[in-house]
Amino acid sequence: MTGKTATLYRMDMPDHTCPYGLKSRHLLQSKGYEVDDHLLTSREETDAFKAEHDVKTTPQTFIDGQRIGGYEALREYFGLSTGKATSYTPVIALFSIAALLALAVGWQSGGSLVQLRTLEHFIAIAMVLLGLQKLTNIESFSTMFLNYDLLARRWVPYGRVYPFVEAGAGVLMLAGSLIWLAAPAALFIGSIGAISVFKAVYIDRRELKCACMGGDSRVPLGFISLTENLIMIAMAIWMPLRMYALM
Repeated sequence: MTGKTATLYRMDMPDHTCPYGLKSRHLLQSKGYEVDDHLLTSREETDAFKAEHDVKTTPQTFIDGQRIGGYEALREYFGLSTGKATSYTPVIALFSIAALLALAVGWQSGGSLVQLRTLEHFIAIAMVLLGLQKLTNIESFSTMFLNYDLLARRWVPYGRVYPFVEAGAGVLMLAGSLIWLAAPAALFIGSIGAISVFKAVYIDRRELKCACMGGDSRVPLGFISLTENLIMIAMAIWMPLRMYALM
């Protein structure tokens, strides 16, 4: 027992248990608090609680008689990230998974793990995953994309086309098929993307969020997005040369 106590009010109805209430309770317990857990088991009880404390949402946490607020406010109280700050964690996770998948493909094919083909697999898989990330909320992505992409600003539907082209080119390159189609497509979107990012960041000096990880991205526009486009350009040039060399 730490002697630290907190009072938590959260919804726990027959048809709905508030996930943020559960997360708040877990966070408090992980910080050594004994939680006085008050369940709001009906809509009437919840509305009465909100009216009494003049709040719009639940859960609500009280520590030492002071109302802290909801889950995000509780994280701030403990000095934790609220999920709104800049974060490179999704980028690191995506490229790490791409690298592991590339190694797995190389292992399964019976080749050496350290070879040029593994690097090709890594880039192709990364393109697919990046495209998929954008497709999870294509409307949000296309809106963010309009902030800096030069072609999307002239032809708005391009923002909805881009993720399909990126993912499709990655799939074809991974398969080593229809390179005559995949390479020009990747070269086209990669070149426009690189020019757009370079102009927005290094010429116009604009501080924007990168749409590379989708519409909810908290990654700053700059090196990551520029790298994404440059590796697409490199693959678009390299793949036809390799295929030609094997003929």
